[in-house]
Amino acid sequence: MGKLSTKLRRDPQTSVRHRINAGRVAVQQQVDFFRRQFGVVASDWKADETRVTFADFAISEKLFAELRGTFPQDDFCSEESSPEDELLALEAEFCWVLDPIDGTNNYFFGVPMCAISLALLRRGEPIYGFVYDLARGKLVEGGPEFGVIDGSTKASAKTSPLDKHSILALHFPMKPAETTALREWLENYRVRSFGSSTLALTYTALGKLDGCLDTRVKVWDIAAAYALIKGAGGDFHWFDEPAFPMTDFKVDQPKLRFAAGSTAFVEAAAKLDIGRKKEKD
Repeated sequence: MGKLSTKLRRDPQTSVRHRINAGRVAVQQQVDFFRRQFGVVASDWKADETRVTFADFAISEKLFAELRGTFPQDDFCSEESSPEDELLALEAEFCWVLDPIDGTNNYFFGVPMCAISLALLRRGEPIYGFVYDLARGKLVEGGPEFGVIDGSTKASAKTSPLDKHSILALHFPMKPAETTALREWLENYRVRSFGSSTLALTYTALGKLDGCLDTRVKVWDIAAAYALIKGAGGDFHWFDEPAFPMTDFKVDQPKLRFAAGSTAFVEAAAKLDIGRKKEKD
């Protein structure tokens, strides 16, 4: 490991590729467990009224243990970190951001719209993402300098203008100002709500959707899929301050609001008046 570590420090690109390969293996190693617990695992409620299962904690612990063994100098951020933990300042060059199960409600009830989401950040910016899509049994991966691979097929975001056949993803519940601003979309486009912001963004990166708009996510929900959107040639718009570059991490953080997808979709979304986010949602 000593010789390898020295080589990685000398060659930044090799350092990135080594982490990509390790991240892929770490996610793949959790797939069998993820599938076995699907629809049968017990659950509880966290303080923020979101569901959590034993599988969330197990995947988080096992996956990060695998990566820490190889990259002990990196930062590690998971949704299942303790809410009481102090604010973590991200000081390492590389950081891993994990949502062990995005779409936990679906997972608990046996609805297969759920995913493992792992992002690799460099100096606070997502450079590569892994999303294991349980519904399709595929690992989607990629980033801004790598493109996007859906299983074994190259993919890209849509480039066509919006029309009556456009399919958009939204996340409910919504605030009154948001539903008012989105009324025209709800009346004219084909709207989906998957219960997983990771998959909504991933399907947008794959060109299955024109765009995705969400106003109630945390950074772990979107870090990996953000890299996929960028790698697939899609656009991203923040309604408030951008989440990246990420300089610190805490579970109890403000919710993020964004729109992502084709240029036409993002341009239309940026014009919406969906209200201002309060300090605490």
